[in-house]
Amino acid sequence: MIELQQRLAAQGVHTVLAQFTDMHGVAKGKYVPLAKLPELIDTGAGFAGPSIWGTGLPRTGPRAEYYARAEPGLVQAMPWMPGYARAVCSGFVDHQPFEGCPRQVLKRATAKLAERGWTLKTGIEPEFFLLKRGESGSWLPADDHDRLDKPSYDLKSLPRQAGFLQALNETLTACGLDVLQLDHEDAHGQYEVNFAFDDAMSSADHIMLFKLAAHALAEERGMVFSMMPKPFANQPGSGLHFHVSLWDEAGRCVFSPDERDGSAWLSPLGRQFMAGVLAHSPALCALAAPTVNSYKRLVVGQSLSGTSWAPAYIAHGPNNRTATLRTLPGRFEWRLPDASANPYLASAVLIAAGLDGIDRGLDPGPDCTEDLFQLSLPEILARGHGLLPQSLGEAVDALEGDGVVRQALGEVLSNEFIRLKRAEWIEYARHVSPWELQRYAATF
Repeated sequence: MIELQQRLAAQGVHTVLAQFTDMHGVAKGKYVPLAKLPELIDTGAGFAGPSIWGTGLPRTGPRAEYYARAEPGLVQAMPWMPGYARAVCSGFVDHQPFEGCPRQVLKRATAKLAERGWTLKTGIEPEFFLLKRGESGSWLPADDHDRLDKPSYDLKSLPRQAGFLQALNETLTACGLDVLQLDHEDAHGQYEVNFAFDDAMSSADHIMLFKLAAHALAEERGMVFSMMPKPFANQPGSGLHFHVSLWDEAGRCVFSPDERDGSAWLSPLGRQFMAGVLAHSPALCALAAPTVNSYKRLVVGQSLSGTSWAPAYIAHGPNNRTATLRTLPGRFEWRLPDASANPYLASAVLIAAGLDGIDRGLDPGPDCTEDLFQLSLPEILARGHGLLPQSLGEAVDALEGDGVVRQALGEVLSNEFIRLKRAEWIEYARHVSPWELQRYAATF
């Protein structure tokens, strides 16, 4: 402990950010003087529990207090905030791990894997927008000249954000992340950063670090960093794709096929895991696409650039980006999550669904090699592919009826998530939009 304090002090750190993550996947916390780091690790920083989204904690009594307890090995200086270090914290209530803390939810899920000698590794690919406010108050891409009909990989607009992207790269690299690449994505003002894969918990921690840094670096440059799934109706939305593989204690990928599996890209166990994810996809949707806006992304239709790149059907196929699961040698890409997903909760329910597929010996069915975006809905259904929920309300209904996914979340968080998300959907459904007024006000 003293050695850690001395090392941080030598780096000029005087304050620690005790950071935890709420139900919505938003970073929360408070500043703690470096001298109080031992207490932050042993006891944690105290917060009023009912003031945190998704806790369901009372206003009085010993369970009214939420303690964010620092993980000793996850305290490091924040390069974008000289003098400050970030401490990754997990939630405790009444001296016990808090069931409703998203990081504790993922800890429980990874513990179930560890009982079998397995570790889930994920490579999470965040897409995001850089925005600004227009004169009328509307949201616009931060780059006024980013206007191509098909802006993917554009090398005219990408250099205009080189300062932000390089600062982000240097910051994340200084924090120990292995940044693989950065590019302009398929919508105006949209970008993507890829990191090397890691164990599921570390990957989720990395996403939270990435969001903290990106918000600050964008604000410094007069921009708004946004992980809203779909800010522009006629353009693709932002995904948070997960590349998923399972490893044993000997360091072998148990999703990798052997000679007996022929030309398959996944082992039988990998296909069972994948089948579980497919079987629970309607409920997983609530966690992977957790906002009203998410379902503007999960539709098949033409966009400005020609396609949405987001799945709408429950299917899997080799290198098939139109399916929910894109299979690759020794791993699969889960294309359902969007940028608003809580990485801890999405990872936890992914594990639960996959293990259910293994335990029940599920079969994912034949590979889908067709471009699903070119097929009609009757053609899709005739091939046996299910439809993902088309609204947050449908997804919450699916979650409420899925015991496996709810058990993974735990009773506290499951109940709070369903309550809050159902209220969010009802509030949206009752909202009267400008589109409705324009279409109906003088019509009847």
